[in-house]
Amino acid sequence: MPIHKEEPKGTEAAIREAIERGDFENLKGRGKPLNLNEYFDAPEELRLGYSILKNAGYLPEEVELLNQIAELKEGIKATADMDQRARLQRKVHDAQLKYDLLVERNKNR
Repeated sequence: MPIHKEEPKGTEAAIREAIERGDFENLKGRGKPLNLNEYFDAPEELRLGYSILKNAGYLPEEVELLNQIAELKEGIKATADMDQRARLQRKVHDAQLKYDLLVERNKNR
């Protein structure tokens, strides 16, 4: 009588089953390279916390500031009004200063 050995349901088996069901077909960023710069730019002792917050839909203040700076710079490129450009440039400067202070504070922890 042949002995039928069942493979224990481990991680690999669960992943194979998920692939067969199509669970990974519509993932955000599918087919694109991972951008790990943000992860590795964070201080090592903060990475795990930042990852948890990001997965929960929250962004660290530093990341929000970087996003704000990028949006302001796009606004500067998009406007021909010199007064508006000057206001946006001041906002970029203020946000950059706040970002630099936060990063420096985190380094000293």
